[in-house]
Amino acid sequence: MNKYSKTLTQDSTLPGAQAMLYAIGLNESDFKKAQVGIASTGFDGNSCNMHLNALATEIKQAVWDQELVGLVFNTIGVSDGMSNGTEGMRYSLVSREVIADSIETVCGAQYYDGLIAVVGCDKNMPGSLIAMGRLNRPSIMVYGGTIAGGHWKGKPLNIVSAFEALGEKLANKLSDEDYKGIIQNSCPGAGACGGMYTANTMASAIEALGMALPGTSSNPALSKEKSSECVEAAKAIRLILERDIKPKDVMTYPAFENALTVIMALGGSTNAVIHMIAIAKSVGITLTQEDFQRISDKTPLLADLKPSGKYLMEDLHKIGGTPLLMKYLLDNGFLHGDCITVTGKTIAENLAIVPSINFDTQDLILPLEKPIKKTGHIQILYGNLAEKGSVAKITGKEGERFKGTARVFNGEFELVDGIRSGRIKEGDVIVIRYVGPKGAPGMPEMLKPTSLIMGAGLGKSVALITDGRFSGGTHGFVVGHITPEAFDGGMLALVEDGDWIEIDVKKRQLNLLVEDKVMAIRRSHYKQPALRVKSGVLYKYAKQVKTAADGCVTDEN
Repeated sequence: MNKYSKTLTQDSTLPGAQAMLYAIGLNESDFKKAQVGIASTGFDGNSCNMHLNALATEIKQAVWDQELVGLVFNTIGVSDGMSNGTEGMRYSLVSREVIADSIETVCGAQYYDGLIAVVGCDKNMPGSLIAMGRLNRPSIMVYGGTIAGGHWKGKPLNIVSAFEALGEKLANKLSDEDYKGIIQNSCPGAGACGGMYTANTMASAIEALGMALPGTSSNPALSKEKSSECVEAAKAIRLILERDIKPKDVMTYPAFENALTVIMALGGSTNAVIHMIAIAKSVGITLTQEDFQRISDKTPLLADLKPSGKYLMEDLHKIGGTPLLMKYLLDNGFLHGDCITVTGKTIAENLAIVPSINFDTQDLILPLEKPIKKTGHIQILYGNLAEKGSVAKITGKEGERFKGTARVFNGEFELVDGIRSGRIKEGDVIVIRYVGPKGAPGMPEMLKPTSLIMGAGLGKSVALITDGRFSGGTHGFVVGHITPEAFDGGMLALVEDGDWIEIDVKKRQLNLLVEDKVMAIRRSHYKQPALRVKSGVLYKYAKQVKTAADGCVTDEN
């Protein structure tokens, strides 16, 4: 069963490796066992990840109980919730690549036979899956789980409540007492952000993809079910080691279609677009923005989850979790049931024991006949402002067309000042540019700007477009991932205050309504700005990163 580690444990020409394995406590009988690397993204400074090292310890013991060698190592994490609205947010998407590179490096160098990744915040999950795809050794992802909802004066809270509270405060709609109360009570403990934000989106998608155990995306962080997963993950890794079920066997094109379908039905984060494209590349599969559009066109939005809906992930868990939705989708022909998963069974076999949904006892998941939206919320828009595409999140509450005058900001901090000064008016199309993969660099999320807009009461009267990203917690009429980005000379760089911009979701168009001859003059005066960094990881990222349409990968020519 140990296909890779035997190079270290049984090759007599590697006495140094053997001596060091003896030094860590292995004995002669352990040398005959498969070695499983347990990658933890746990760290004390982030509530999403604060409990992961403890889960990794439970998994390690469970792996040893399966007559395998379990060896824990750590990789980094970045808290999106804490870095949002700061220069530190530029490191968030970069961390996905660092996580992937570091897991690949450790498992490749140490010749681990299998991998279990224990992950929490947003970029942990795609980072670990990219590493699994590159390594192509039996692997399982264990999600740290969702946080419980907070409360203040009877009002339910979550992380986005804290961001939107600032907008309300700036608009003089919130007292100092209530502002502080919301901040102190939005996050009551361990776990990833509670709505259908990026962490829960990616966890659900990866469960549907087949790379995580059934039900694990919706199990709360602090629950008996989450602890039980540790034992089940150890059993599963032994099974797939014995059967030699590898990531490329699981992550097939039909499996990615399953993942995209679940993302659409749940109303998942736009970040899933770049992450799923990147994960697919790691196993040699071409997934494009148009695949998202195709799945969106035929998949209704069924789950009434935050940020635009009513419920949190813990509420989905209470009614049966992600498998309940997947069972309904499978029974109605939306999923490929024959895709193999890390249980060693197919999607259909995994879901066979799941009860059918009861629409009389819950209103979180709606029936196909009465969806929140008849087609998916993720829309890929093109036009002269987005020649290679952009990503809109339209849940049906924002409308499908917006035409307004541009209000241009070179970065989100200028926008924050613009909100404070009252520069933004109803009917504006807010433009935040030079925050793309290269321009920022790092393509930060615009959660603080969109939350401030919502908090200021402008959410229904303005639109926002950007070459940056959006948090899964963002809602409103927003378009991101604009490609080519402003830094690369995209049309976004040439927009001026007062220009008319039209967003037409039905026609899938994003256009600047300015005469060609005027644009030609502006183009003749355009000069690419200097890169904002000159050294370090952000510099390396800016030099290597591909476009948002290409998944922002860094390992392609």
